[in-house]
Amino acid sequence: MENQRTQVTCEVFGTLANGSQVSSYTLKSSAVELRLITYGARVVELKTADRHGKIHDVALGFGTLEPYVEARNGFLGVMVGRFANRIAKGQFPLAGRTVQTTINNGPNMLHGGTDGFDRRNWEAAVVPDGVEFTLLSPDGDQGFPGNLKVRVRYTLHGNVVRMASSAASDQTTVVNLTNHTYFNLDGEASGTILDEQLTLEADAYTPVSSAEAIPTGEIAAVEGTPFDFRQPTRIGARIEEPNQQLTYGRGYDHNWVVRGNMGELRPAAKLYAPASGRVLRVETTEPGIQFYSGNFLDGTLVGKSGVPYVQRGGLCLETQRFPDTPNHANFPSAELKPGEEYSSVTTWTFQIE
Repeated sequence: MENQRTQVTCEVFGTLANGSQVSSYTLKSSAVELRLITYGARVVELKTADRHGKIHDVALGFGTLEPYVEARNGFLGVMVGRFANRIAKGQFPLAGRTVQTTINNGPNMLHGGTDGFDRRNWEAAVVPDGVEFTLLSPDGDQGFPGNLKVRVRYTLHGNVVRMASSAASDQTTVVNLTNHTYFNLDGEASGTILDEQLTLEADAYTPVSSAEAIPTGEIAAVEGTPFDFRQPTRIGARIEEPNQQLTYGRGYDHNWVVRGNMGELRPAAKLYAPASGRVLRVETTEPGIQFYSGNFLDGTLVGKSGVPYVQRGGLCLETQRFPDTPNHANFPSAELKPGEEYSSVTTWTFQIE
């Protein structure tokens, strides 16, 4: 059992054009070292040992602030919001009216709009075993109603990273927060993730209607499809199959329906890298998990090791409400009313096999 208190240290990471300082916080236990920055409340480093005891950074990212400010389509490591993933045409019905958000992904909204939470320099405070980031998103921010107060607390206990998000609004609104870290369990500069093995605790997924990746509203069985990850499966095994859904996403970029009850912390995913022996287990209270196989990485982003991030050089496992949820009455609701609290917990547990 890990009894040692996690060490938390803080230093300056950089300065934004408006003069505000971006700080970094490093959480260190006997098993994991996690570095976060206030710009986007994001993960910039995540170091853990392989089966030979060698430490590598398994999260894609940059060593300086400038690429995070400039790389507007990567979302590397960020806590995205107000609404993670996509909303069709940035429009949805809410409390008797139609809300229109900003548009930043073709005709649709992605990860909060043109100036989402990834572009904000959050407030931060050290808490036991971690750091808590806070943000006030004003009424009308990116078109979303309500003054929204958001808290995201990252803590580290031994080999477990815990992310607890909460939010409250003074008007009825929608909220969907997730972390968008790209993982490569063999190391962030080690090539593709195609040989890593993925298990998803999901019997169904939400197909999309086109390359715009908007769900059709159907909840479809994974049985007999390339989306069946109920048993450990090499990511590259079926990714090039002639399947219309894979063609739309240029690979995997879909939402899976996590077994069990929303609100209960339960297993969602297991990722295993045979070469290094590293294992990542994801548990969440969320109803869905987006597996994105890094299809749009193209070598233009050069990471902290000086190595370009090639296509499928990292993958995301984004715990979430379903994409485009406000437009689908059969999807678990993302509505938040005054007096209620949005609450979401996700954990990452690192092991060796």
